Amino acid sequence: MSVPVAVLRRVPLLIGVDDDDLAALAARFQERAYDRGSPVVSRGSSGAGFFIIGEGEATVLKGGRPAGRLGRHDCFGEVALIDGGKRSADIVADTNMRCWGISRSEFRTFVRDHPEVAWALLETLARRLRASDKPPPPPRTRRRWLRGREMASWPHGT
Repeated sequence: MSVPVAVLRRVPLLIGVDDDDLAALAARFQERAYDRGSPVVSRGSSGAGFFIIGEGEATVLKGGRPAGRLGRHDCFGEVALIDGGKRSADIVADTNMRCWGISRSEFRTFVRDHPEVAWALLETLARRLRASDKPPPPPRTRRRWLRGREMASWPHGT
């Protein structure tokens, strides 16, 4: 069973892709099931695919410690889908899971036949890169008052 187009519309990487292309891409996804407690991906393994969770929950582990949780409609592996790099974390199924996945080679074949999708992906990645280059906001300050007069501006936590 292919992934519903409505689910693909929720994938940030695919925001600029039109409905016809999403429908064609959806047909290339394969359904996969994982039992509770089983590894979904392992750190250091080949980043051979991209996944969207249809049902269930999983824990992301970095260095053996929980680093995040994933649930329905969350996705992972989008960077590896493009660059083929190694997985940076373990993901373990907390419940029985149903996912949809697409291999890197299947995705590349699709993009070759739909170059406008490649452009939409480039635009999304450029937005992400620009957002990551923005300087962090300045620390919030609070005013201290002494006998009705402002004493100084102090950073939080001091």
